[in-house]
Amino acid sequence: MFTQQLQPVADSQTLSALVAVVPLLTVMVLLGVVRMRAHYAGLIGLAAAVLVAWIPYGMPLDQTLSSGVQGALFGLFPIMWIVINALWVYRMTVRTRHFDVLRRSFGRLSDDPRIQGLVIAFCFGALLEALAGFGAPVAISAVMLVALGFDPVRAAVVALVANTAPVAFGAMGTPVVTLAQVTGLPLDSVASVVGRQTPLLALVVPLLLVMLVDGRRGLRETWLPAVVCGVAFAAAQFVASNFVSAQLADIAAALVGAGALVALPSARKPADEAVRAAVLTGARSDDLDREDARPEVLRAYAPYALIVAIFSIAQIGPVKELLEKATQSLRWPLLDVAGPEGEPVSGNVFSLPLVATGGTLVLFAGIGTAVILRVRLRTALSEWGATVHELRFAILTVTSVLALAYVMNLSGQAAVIGHAVAAAGAGLAFFSPVLGWFGVAVSGSDTSANALFGALQVTAAHQSGLSPELLAAANSSGGVLGKMISPQNLTIACVAVGLKGREGDLLRKVLPWSLLLLMMMCLIVVAQSTFLAVMLP
Repeated sequence: MFTQQLQPVADSQTLSALVAVVPLLTVMVLLGVVRMRAHYAGLIGLAAAVLVAWIPYGMPLDQTLSSGVQGALFGLFPIMWIVINALWVYRMTVRTRHFDVLRRSFGRLSDDPRIQGLVIAFCFGALLEALAGFGAPVAISAVMLVALGFDPVRAAVVALVANTAPVAFGAMGTPVVTLAQVTGLPLDSVASVVGRQTPLLALVVPLLLVMLVDGRRGLRETWLPAVVCGVAFAAAQFVASNFVSAQLADIAAALVGAGALVALPSARKPADEAVRAAVLTGARSDDLDREDARPEVLRAYAPYALIVAIFSIAQIGPVKELLEKATQSLRWPLLDVAGPEGEPVSGNVFSLPLVATGGTLVLFAGIGTAVILRVRLRTALSEWGATVHELRFAILTVTSVLALAYVMNLSGQAAVIGHAVAAAGAGLAFFSPVLGWFGVAVSGSDTSANALFGALQVTAAHQSGLSPELLAAANSSGGVLGKMISPQNLTIACVAVGLKGREGDLLRKVLPWSLLLLMMMCLIVVAQSTFLAVMLP
């Protein structure tokens, strides 16, 4: 048995923490300074974590490597299993041109560009984040806005800022699922706290979007639709994450937010031509005026309705129990680790939810989508293979980062850093979201930031007397605000709208909003740790 030590380097907590932080610093420097591609940085960081665990921390090499393999497997299943199948569903809608039908349907909801920004960037972007994540919402939303006649820079900025509130529950809840796994906290507990933080962002972001689209006039004239959309989105995300399912949080929020917006009479009023002339300064796509048959429109919406239906059925008690029967638990080979107090750690046993996992449920929805959209079997399989190929570098990045996180967690590196960070005391509540923000700003992924920093946030919380669930959730909620300034997302936005090489221009436009919203999240977490503790479950 390997027992974790809190002062393995020269019996000094300070030196032990400085050594433990080397793998994290390696990844951050390679990504943020050297600008190395994420999958290479992840692999080098993993190598650094293995060396630190093996030599100064004294973890046997076979156990060190075994913990890394377990983390990589978790990165593949269920994490990337969810992303692959979700993106597969989207690719089939593109292949059959039903995504174009959906885009034209959105364009007909309102001719007011400020409302279009809310529907496409905020609501539909949230739906795309729920299904795929990993940059897809920004790219697709920005392209759709440009097709409506938005200036490319404005379209990119709106898409980037909108991709905040839904990120923590993106890709069928992947970030919070990862956070629960690396921290050992129950998924329902983590999701419920995140669901009491990010909805507060949803109240503000729509107002910010209409201002980005049309300045003070947009805020003055369309504040009511923005408020209605934000409140509906926030309420649905809160209810779903706390009482239904973390995987359904963004889907429910996107659909309810869009429904509330479309149902509002003032949101459907024809736009003033002066507004359209001022905002729509780009080239409008010619196919927007094409009429689509009602059956085709229904088919375009069907994949998303199917996902909602399947996930809802999976939450019914007897069905949920039946699906969980297929879950396999096994004692992980070559791994026998105890914490500093001598108790076995959760990594000794590995759980494999073969059916009761978001990726498998989305796979079922994908099969149903292929039938509804009349996709031939060979084409569907070809699109699935193409999806895996498209995500090959993302798969390598996620598996290497999760392997790094498992090595750091099981060797005790994360615990040592957590004890050192706990010295911040009460100030930890304020800086906790900043750590997540920094992780996402550098890595471009809330999932990666949660894997890297989740365990040390929990350790620091235990040592400082704060709620572990609160600080773990704050890592994810703060992280969503770093998404808009991450180099990966900026590059995706630029390429999508034809602004290649102008990442710096976009950064200057979105950085102030990222910092402003981050400050808001820091104050929310501080309040929830003190006089608003009643907000916590």
